[in-house]
Amino acid sequence: MSKDTVTITDNSSGKTIELPIRRGTVGPPVVDITTLYKEMGLFTFDPGFLSTASCRSSITYIDGDNGVLMYRGYPIEQLAEKSTFLEVAHLLLWGELPTKDQLDKFTSLIRRHTLINESLKSFYNGFYHDAHPMAVMVGVFGSLSAFYHDSLDIHDAGHRELAALRMIAKMPTIAAASYKHTVGEPFVYPKNTLSYVGNLLNMMFAVPAEEYAVDPIAERAMDLIFILHADHEQNASTSTVRLSGSSSANPFACVSSGITALWGPAHGGANEAVLTMLEEIGDVKNIGKYIDKAKDKNDPFRLMGFGHRIYKKYDPRAKIIRQMCHEVLAKIGDKNDPLFELALRLEEVALNDEYFQSRSLYPNVDFYSGIIYRAIGIPTNMFTVMFAIARTVGWVAQWMEMIADPDQRIARPRQIYDGAAPRNYIPIEQRK
Repeated sequence: MSKDTVTITDNSSGKTIELPIRRGTVGPPVVDITTLYKEMGLFTFDPGFLSTASCRSSITYIDGDNGVLMYRGYPIEQLAEKSTFLEVAHLLLWGELPTKDQLDKFTSLIRRHTLINESLKSFYNGFYHDAHPMAVMVGVFGSLSAFYHDSLDIHDAGHRELAALRMIAKMPTIAAASYKHTVGEPFVYPKNTLSYVGNLLNMMFAVPAEEYAVDPIAERAMDLIFILHADHEQNASTSTVRLSGSSSANPFACVSSGITALWGPAHGGANEAVLTMLEEIGDVKNIGKYIDKAKDKNDPFRLMGFGHRIYKKYDPRAKIIRQMCHEVLAKIGDKNDPLFELALRLEEVALNDEYFQSRSLYPNVDFYSGIIYRAIGIPTNMFTVMFAIARTVGWVAQWMEMIADPDQRIARPRQIYDGAAPRNYIPIEQRK
């Protein structure tokens, strides 16, 4: 750790404090304000925690200015090209890429835990058939803690590992059952001969009346999307999982809280919002009008799936998924679907428009993933559910890291209070 310091002086009190500057492996240094309140009686003000490092983590690194994303030090470009989702899951959980034997064992363990308790099947009947699948996911996943009492001791490393395996393995089963409930089809059991993604597609689209063959292009595209979505540092849903976990809540409840946070259209719901936007635009002839609306700061319309809060240049995940998107559309997309033509034309216009270039409003991963999901046949209201399946790995890895951190304590953000000054109670008959 560096011994550099920052000096803060409060002119009103005359107090001065030196705060240490701490540095990680890469990335900007941080000012350690642990003693600021104790020594100076001061809090810091940072709405949304945009300039606050809430924890130490060795899992994911993002350099938004230069479009860099790394898992455990490995560039996302290399993992997307050479790895598989379960291999990346092992990397995020345990810190290293697995050997063949380790990956085989990990894959086998995941397969052994894909089934959900039969009692959970009746749980789905409590939801309306047209309930949003994310609403179903929050309820069903959170209920897992009522079934698996043998993995709820968060201070037991064996319990944490077992819970991690169960959550990663059962999430696709729960998600597929949520879809089947909305379309009124019978649930399909997991098939251990299939890959993680292949199993998900089979559970979603197979029916007892006939055989279903997983399309290898769809399988590869989904696996790639899952790699790109596996983790993304301390985003809203991951921070929610950590915040919940800081109270020593059980892991199933913590991840359920992450699902809830992910549901928001500003977070995991962005790829669903992309398709809603495309449907609003409706036709390629309307692109010019909507581009003008997007440029008008007084118009509430926004181009969904363009730009990113963190990445100031091109989202590195978008560069990777763009090629896969075009491949999927060429080979399995509905050539008569006007939204695909609209999406590709909108992409072309935005990439070549100086207004968007100067503001780094390039298509992001949500733009392309939504189009791929539609081409595969996944309905729009399931897009965020797909995101949740992939991000479960990151949530679990972050939760495990937090629980094992000796400096971990219950999170307790503070505030600036700007309400009424102290005042006395007035009896109701005297109030005006």
